[in-house]
Amino acid sequence: MVILEPMSEVDFQSYLDFAVADYAQEHVKSGRWSQEEALEQSRKQYAELLPNGVASPDQYLFTIVDPDHQRKVGILWFAREARAGQHAAFVYDVRIDEEYRHQGYGSQAFLEMEKKVRDLGLSRIGLHVFGHNQPALAMYQKLGYVATNIVMAKDLD
Repeated sequence: MVILEPMSEVDFQSYLDFAVADYAQEHVKSGRWSQEEALEQSRKQYAELLPNGVASPDQYLFTIVDPDHQRKVGILWFAREARAGQHAAFVYDVRIDEEYRHQGYGSQAFLEMEKKVRDLGLSRIGLHVFGHNQPALAMYQKLGYVATNIVMAKDLD
């Protein structure tokens, strides 16, 4: 079992340093951004979404904690947003630290998030997953998430 603790400012700064660079590289890998523009585009998006860091309105950032072993195992970030005329939660990021992957922490964190989303009076959770992230895609499908939009590409010689 895990608990979701509100992210501290120290944990947020550590997360942000890694996340901006990682998000930039995911977009380069997916072909959406060039290497030259990626870091700046990533910084811009994070600044728009989190203008006040962990205190940004309608943004919920958590550290995933395993209380049985008294250790932090990752992070989870979702927002309350209006999409398609209704309010819903949207997962911006979930990360399980490398040494704790494939131990059920991601699934447990999502189940805890569902409780928090319900407490906010929301009944839908959306997310984006990069097509090349097969482990995440498999976890989301196992948890009952279904594709609502698929963008595909083919590289030509």
